[in-house]
Amino acid sequence: MSQRFDRIWQNARLATFRPDLPDLGAIENGVIAARDGRIVYAGAAKDFSPSVDAAERVDCDGRWITPGLVDCHTHLVYGGNRAQEFELRLQGATYEEIARAGGGIVSTVTATRAASEAELIATALPRLDALIAEGVTTIEIKSGYGLDTATEMRQLSAARALATMRPVTIKTTFLGAHALPSEAAGDKDAYIDRVCREMLPAVAGAGLADAVDAFMEGIAFSGTQTARVFETAQSLGLPVKLHADQLSNLGGASLAARFGALSADHLEHTDAAGAAAMARARTVAVLLPGAYYFIRETQKPPVDLFRTSGVPMALATDCNPGSSPLTSLLLAMNMAATLFRMTVSECLAGVTREGARALGLLAETGTLEAGKSCDLAIWNIERPAELVYRMGFNPLHARVWRGQ
Repeated sequence: MSQRFDRIWQNARLATFRPDLPDLGAIENGVIAARDGRIVYAGAAKDFSPSVDAAERVDCDGRWITPGLVDCHTHLVYGGNRAQEFELRLQGATYEEIARAGGGIVSTVTATRAASEAELIATALPRLDALIAEGVTTIEIKSGYGLDTATEMRQLSAARALATMRPVTIKTTFLGAHALPSEAAGDKDAYIDRVCREMLPAVAGAGLADAVDAFMEGIAFSGTQTARVFETAQSLGLPVKLHADQLSNLGGASLAARFGALSADHLEHTDAAGAAAMARARTVAVLLPGAYYFIRETQKPPVDLFRTSGVPMALATDCNPGSSPLTSLLLAMNMAATLFRMTVSECLAGVTREGARALGLLAETGTLEAGKSCDLAIWNIERPAELVYRMGFNPLHARVWRGQ
C-alpha cells in the first residue's frame, strides 16, 4: 500500500455486506480507500497503515458507511400521472377493473406518446433526484409506456440521457411486452409478433437496453407469449427479467428461472415449485412493497418460502404512476419490514448487494470490497436498523459515486 490514494474515509463503521462476513458484514472501526473511482481497501483500521498517502482524508466521526443504494426496479420515465385512478380505487375500483376499462398502463401510454424526449427527461429528473438524495447510486429504468417502437426507444433514450445529467449509474430495460396498446384491437399474439420482429431488434440495434422485461399476467401476456419475447431477447444477447405472479400464479417464477432470468419481480402468488426453480437458477426475487401497499393487495409474497429455498431477495421502489408512485427506497425498506416481515439485514441487503445482483452488477457494486466501484452512502445513524425503522426521515450525511 505504498501508492497514493485519491481519498480515504476513516473513523467509520462499515456495513460491507461481504458474503464471507456474518449478517451485515459489519466492521466497527473501518477504513475505505479509493483510487480512480474504485475501492482499493475496505476493512478494519488495524489492518490499514496510517501512514498511507492520500490526496484527501475524510474523518467520518464514527458514522456508518453502506454501499450506495441500488433501486433495481423502476418505471421512472413516463408522461402524465394517474391521480384520478387513485381516486377511483379509493371508491372501490380494482386495478384489474381500471385496466380493463382502458385506464391503467394504457392511459400512461397516451400521455407518454404525446411527450417529447425533453419533456420525459424534465418530468423524470425530480423523481431521480429524490432517490439520489437518499443515497441511491444505481438505478434501473424500464420502458413500457410507449408500446410502439418510436416511443419505447424515446423512453429508453431519455433514461440514458439522465445518466449524463446526474452522478448515477442507470441500467435500462426494454418492457415492450407490458400491456396491449389499443390499436392492437385485442390481438395479443400479433402484438407480441411486432415486439419480437420489430421493436426488440430496433432497440437492441440502437444499443438502448441492458435487459428485457415482460408482464406475465392475465391482464397482460401468457407464458407462451412471454417465452417468445425471452427467446428473441436471448438471441439478441440481452438478459431477461419478469413481472411474475403479481395478481395470480401463472407459473411466472418458473418460466423466469427456465430462461435464467436475472430477476423475477412482485411474486405475491409464487408457489413452492416456482421458488425452487428460482433458487436453482439463482434468479433474484425482487419484492415491491410499494405496489402491494398502494393497490391494497392482501396476498403477501412468500418470504419464508424464499428464505428456506435459498432465493436471494432484493427490494425496489417500483416507482411508476399507477401502482407505486414511490420515490423513497428508505420507505420501501420500512414497508418490506412491516408488511412482509423481512428482517433489517434482509432489507438492507435487498437495496445493496441483492439489488446489484438483480441487475447483473454484483461484480461492480453492492458491497464494500476492493475492486468494486466506490459507491458509498454515509449515514448519520447509531445503528443500521434506523434506516429501516424510520419513516419520512432521511439521515444521509454524504453520498459517493465512483469515488466522488
